[in-house]
Amino acid sequence: MRSASDDLTARARIRDAAIRAFARDGFDATSMRAIAHDAGVSAALIVHHFGDKNALRAACDDYVVAAFIDDKHELIEAPTPDRIRAALHDTERYGRYIDYLGRMLVDSSPAADRLFDEIVRVTRQVLDEQRAAGLLVEMSDPEMTTLLVTMMGLAPVMMRTQIGRVLGQDQLSPAGMLRTTLPTLELLTHGIYASPVFLDGARQAMASDTPTEGGAS
Repeated sequence: MRSASDDLTARARIRDAAIRAFARDGFDATSMRAIAHDAGVSAALIVHHFGDKNALRAACDDYVVAAFIDDKHELIEAPTPDRIRAALHDTERYGRYIDYLGRMLVDSSPAADRLFDEIVRVTRQVLDEQRAAGLLVEMSDPEMTTLLVTMMGLAPVMMRTQIGRVLGQDQLSPAGMLRTTLPTLELLTHGIYASPVFLDGARQAMASDTPTEGGAS
């Protein structure tokens, strides 16, 4: 008979194999048989522990989300206020979870929505603290700026392969992160336009297109 510890070990092995497979091939293209092969178990044992593939995916989603936002997650040795940033600096350990995260955010799921909302919340909190410290310029729409900063931060996760192909190196590697640092800070600190002509033009155009009370422009 299997012991409780054997069941726990098998369940974790199945989950980890599924995370690798889903991250690599996508949810729809991954079969239960392939996961069972990678995990070294039978497909029947996957059904025993998780039910069907949708339930297995939900378990993987929850596990990966917890890795980034739960201080008590088994992957976390020293909790930090920015879990994703810590993970990006330790791709050897977190690489498969980062790749899974990219897939998950594209496909969307309740767990992915929960994680995205948490990332937005943390980004908003950081920007609010920087605004209170006088480090930010005045913004026309702070909430939209929060979303744009969030999108910039998630782009390397969601487009890791494409960005790596253009750069010739993994942007999430130590060398890639180093190469990204100054251009990112330059963009956030100085922008890219040397003249306000485009911003002024957009403001004028938007002001002239503002709808009236009755809905006519």
